[in-house]
Amino acid sequence: MEELKNITATILLSSAFAFAVSFPIIKLLYKFNITRRMTVDFTTLIEKRNLKVGVPIMGGLIFILTILFFNLFLNPFNENPGLLLVLLVFLISALLGGFDDILNIYGRDRAKPRTLSRILTLIRVHKSTGARIWMVLTLPWSAYKSFFYMLGSNPGKGIQAHEKILVQSVAGILLGVGLYFFSSRAIPGLLWIPLLNLNVDIGILIVPFAWLTVLLMSNAVNLADGMDGLAANQLLYSFIGFLFIALFKDDVKIVFLIATVIGALITYLYFNIPPARFQMGDVGSLAMGSLLAAIAFILGEPLMLLIICLPFALVLLSTVIQGVGRRILGRRVFAMAPIHYHFQIAYGWSEEKVVMRFTLFSILCTVIGLLIYTLR
Repeated sequence: MEELKNITATILLSSAFAFAVSFPIIKLLYKFNITRRMTVDFTTLIEKRNLKVGVPIMGGLIFILTILFFNLFLNPFNENPGLLLVLLVFLISALLGGFDDILNIYGRDRAKPRTLSRILTLIRVHKSTGARIWMVLTLPWSAYKSFFYMLGSNPGKGIQAHEKILVQSVAGILLGVGLYFFSSRAIPGLLWIPLLNLNVDIGILIVPFAWLTVLLMSNAVNLADGMDGLAANQLLYSFIGFLFIALFKDDVKIVFLIATVIGALITYLYFNIPPARFQMGDVGSLAMGSLLAAIAFILGEPLMLLIICLPFALVLLSTVIQGVGRRILGRRVFAMAPIHYHFQIAYGWSEEKVVMRFTLFSILCTVIGLLIYTLR
């Protein structure tokens, strides 16, 4: 009962703090014109899409500042290496997202990368020997850029997909290395496999596994942040799921951390109810996706992400399928990706209906995940 009181108090205080900082943040975003632009007109496909123009982005600063303040200064375990590792991954992703948001407003349009076939042609026919040698030497980098361009969308003004991956890789590798070499767990590479109820020690492979999970989760949440309340609702219930897991494991530092996240998200959702006062932006979505991944690993339950965060996984998968379909098959698999837009365009669902149904799906996944976890 005492623990429940502490969690409730933390959620309320976090929510109040987030509410207090929201107004100066909104004012600053308007002052510097950090608002949504209409770079591509989707109004013929999605009615009322143009209503989002002029809405401030980077609203995720509200919960980022709240989470960092509470856990760096008020968390009783603020010197714990595990907590500091989670916050470091969170901060790196937030800085990446914030820089991307600002570039999308004030940056210059980025050129499309050359296709591999075009580069190979230039290697054969270019008049300059030096240029041909340079193109051969940089071919792996060109292939890397082309791969992520194939999966992503056309370049805008912000950080490109292949550039984001590099920074996200730093965060993911830091998490994996910290888990393996500095973890307090007796077997840092031990994983519990849901449904099969097996414990498997993957050893040092926990490093690339953490790297890959951070990449996937941060980008999945980023892709889900396209409708008012969609990403935030799914995040809220995902974090509630991991709050219960942290309680089962009696991990007080993570319980406090997640309680501050929940409180801040409640305030964010208050302002993000349609029509939204602001949007999360990459600064919030990339940071929260990374935070989910880091918390799952610190708790030793990263595979629970596949169940509790299944809606995010489907959003990411739909985008990859759409990218492959467009670039390789020459046709769209979905009416529009991520998949929540497909339901809006193909079936005529309103944005509010899509958000509510995805929220219900997220609640169901959280309940199923906790049921599986408690019956292990």
